[in-house]
Amino acid sequence: MPDLHELLRSLRVWDAEVTELPPFDPATAPADPLALFTAWFAQAVAAGQVEPHTMSLATADAEGMPDVRTVMLHGADASGWSFATHAGSRKGRQLTARPYAALGFYWAAQGRQVRVRGPVTAAPATDSQADLHARSTGALAAALTGRQSEVLSSLAELARESQAAWERAQREPDAPVPSWTLYRLRPDEVEFFQGDASRRHVRLVYRRTEEGWLKELLWP
Repeated sequence: MPDLHELLRSLRVWDAEVTELPPFDPATAPADPLALFTAWFAQAVAAGQVEPHTMSLATADAEGMPDVRTVMLHGADASGWSFATHAGSRKGRQLTARPYAALGFYWAAQGRQVRVRGPVTAAPATDSQADLHARSTGALAAALTGRQSEVLSSLAELARESQAAWERAQREPDAPVPSWTLYRLRPDEVEFFQGDASRRHVRLVYRRTEEGWLKELLWP
């Protein structure tokens, strides 16, 4: 068995062969964090970042116990950053109990992070179904399989249910999945982190106020 601590000590971040740390002057940042996020996202794609649309989603249950998992960003606009899941899944139940969440993006190709947090609301059912049916056949099949976060008796049962769901998704590309819910996080705070080889990392945070967005620098 490998020695975990030895492996950890052997690793380094931001290898110059695969990572380019671009300069970031916060004085040039736009007034709205969505504009900067869009620019950084496009730059991450251009830099070859693998799956830049994946993000960590942190929620808490009714007792305040935290939870986190990786999900896919479905969109970001004036209404908020959006993602989707079954309303009865663990994260769906947690969002019902505590409708607040945090998102975390890490784009290693450029040593960048973006953190977003704020209240979460469920989109209308028509928006949720439109979101689902704009995705792939596989995504619809997975949604039709349902029962997310429930105890599974065996992989054989999963295979049977998944096969049936795939067949239905191919047969009925507009099949409804009532539990599928599109959620929108309306940010109160968005932080942009640009890594620096000398460890003089730049952190710029946007905080929502009644007058608009307040920008502040943070110590790294």
